[in-house]
Amino acid sequence: MLRRSARLGLSCGLVLGSLMLGACSAPFASAGSADSTTPPRTGSCRDLRAADLDSTSNSTTVVACSRRHTAQTFLVGALPRSTGQAYDDARQATYAEAACTKAFGAYLGADEDQVLRAWLSWSWFGPSERGWQRGARWFRCDVVGGPRGTRTLASLPTPAEGMFATSPPDAWLTCSQGAEVVGGTKVPCSVPHTWRAATTVEIGKPAASYPGDRVVAARSRDRCHDSIGTYLHHPASFGFAVTAFGAEDWATGTRRSICWARTSL
Repeated sequence: MLRRSARLGLSCGLVLGSLMLGACSAPFASAGSADSTTPPRTGSCRDLRAADLDSTSNSTTVVACSRRHTAQTFLVGALPRSTGQAYDDARQATYAEAACTKAFGAYLGADEDQVLRAWLSWSWFGPSERGWQRGARWFRCDVVGGPRGTRTLASLPTPAEGMFATSPPDAWLTCSQGAEVVGGTKVPCSVPHTWRAATTVEIGKPAASYPGDRVVAARSRDRCHDSIGTYLHHPASFGFAVTAFGAEDWATGTRRSICWARTSL
């Protein structure tokens, strides 16, 4: 079963750089659970490590959601025959990722803008190769406490479902430490930071073809300039940066770029 990187908001994409204007991102609990033909349950919690997110299957023991947990299953699905019968068919990853992407924002109560700026991500897991040979065709999508690429996952609130339905706390929004967003360290906005992923801007309509890197970069710069200016209440000078996404992300439905505001922290 092939593993592909999930679309995880601020963890992927091309940061175009800082532009300074004026002065100036029943659950199975057995050790062999990935071998089971019985699907996991939606809502199950686990204490995953960041390294677990790179695996195609996962048998981490389910824990009570009242205890520390870094992951919660928000969708369980079945892979259709159209995704192939071979364990390593890439169509399985494509199908699972599309399903997880669609369900992720709805589970959190987040719109597309919030999903791109969240200090959260998701990962999907399928059965082990042994489970696949036994006929298992399930997959699960887990929300995890941190962006893709983070070294340590944060403990999730209980429950994670609907946590963005009201104003999300800074602990679950993404900021960056450093002189520039490029090369900076991504952190939750609840800790000291020099940049905040403050807004997102639409770069193209859902049915539009990818316009090319140069067009995306130009649109992102212009629209983020206006968006961050409004966010900061139109000061005489301000700093901003852009994270734009390329053709691969466009193909999965991403039509927005992330706008970063220079902060005083």
